[in-house]
Amino acid sequence: MEFELWMLLCIPFFFGLGWIAARVDIKELVSESRSLPRGYFKGLNHLLNDQPDKAIDSFIEIVKLDPESADMHFALGNLFRRRGETERAIRVHQNLLARPDLPAEQKAHAQYELGMDYLKAGLLDRAEETFNLLVDTPFEVQARRALLEIYQREKEWRRAIDVAVGLQESGAGARQKEIAQFYCELAQDALVHLQPSDAMQLLDKALLADRSSVRATILIGDAQLVQGDTEAALATWRRVEHQSVPHVALVAQRLMDGYRKVGRPQEGVNLLRSYLAEASSIDLIEVVFKAVIELDGVEAAKQLVVEELRRNPTLLGLDKLLEAHLMEARTEVWEELSMVKNLVQRYTQKLARYQCSHCGFKARQFYWQCPGCSRWETYPPRRTEELNVMN
Repeated sequence: MEFELWMLLCIPFFFGLGWIAARVDIKELVSESRSLPRGYFKGLNHLLNDQPDKAIDSFIEIVKLDPESADMHFALGNLFRRRGETERAIRVHQNLLARPDLPAEQKAHAQYELGMDYLKAGLLDRAEETFNLLVDTPFEVQARRALLEIYQREKEWRRAIDVAVGLQESGAGARQKEIAQFYCELAQDALVHLQPSDAMQLLDKALLADRSSVRATILIGDAQLVQGDTEAALATWRRVEHQSVPHVALVAQRLMDGYRKVGRPQEGVNLLRSYLAEASSIDLIEVVFKAVIELDGVEAAKQLVVEELRRNPTLLGLDKLLEAHLMEARTEVWEELSMVKNLVQRYTQKLARYQCSHCGFKARQFYWQCPGCSRWETYPPRRTEELNVMN
């Protein structure tokens, strides 16, 4: 009982200590806030009200009154850069770097911000030089990420590989997919210059980085075709099905051309029809439709499209059905059917786009790297209409 009474007596004591500590903190906070220039709060208020021009004016006044304030220089420089006034941002950060009394960490920070100014301005050589000065500083990882962006812009794929590997090994996130894509870019360039052996070596490294790389598998098949081994190319392209069924549409035309080349076109059609049954795709229908017309006739092609429309109704599929009907249409109805097809086709041209899942950028052709946000493998291998139907 005495023990419990003692505990109760302690409660007011600890409450009083907490009240005193809170008062001390409040006094310190008020004291610190009074020491800040009024322009700081004005600038902050303008930023919160989305008025960057007025915020900049306020911060410029503070910098004039207190030129030693490094934090205000950083804030001002970043505002200039966000507004696209890169020359003014560069001057702010250069002036900061020129101060002999600047602490090492703030100097590295100013160096990084200057590099970002150069990058924003498109002065890639200067940006690269600036970021390379940040080795063994707290901003080394951020600088490497910026260098990775620069090397991708300049298509310096080997340098990009070195930087990406370094980032991955430093624990700054997985980069397997990007590294594989960089090797694929080098391999594609080798194939353009008819160097299939070099391409194969690069693609082996791509798959070593990312075993699931569909693009590397497709390019290996391309290299084997350049080497004259069509059967090996066909076997390689068929492996795409095991990596990603939707991506089969990207190799459909290659497969059909390959089976024609080895004299087994019907085998190719049968294979593609089996893919179509597994994963419907407008691009796949396009290839199979033409091949069926060639081998089995228009009626078989119409039946193919009708079956697909029942399973997956799309305007793009309807356009193919109208195309098949026009091939057999009588003269008196041909003009009317042609008008309907042209009307449908006008709408399908807007729907026949690939769309980046990250930034929404739409494109007529499939890209491994989005032209809008520069991210890799963000395009689903399906047209926008198909994705809308699936959702």
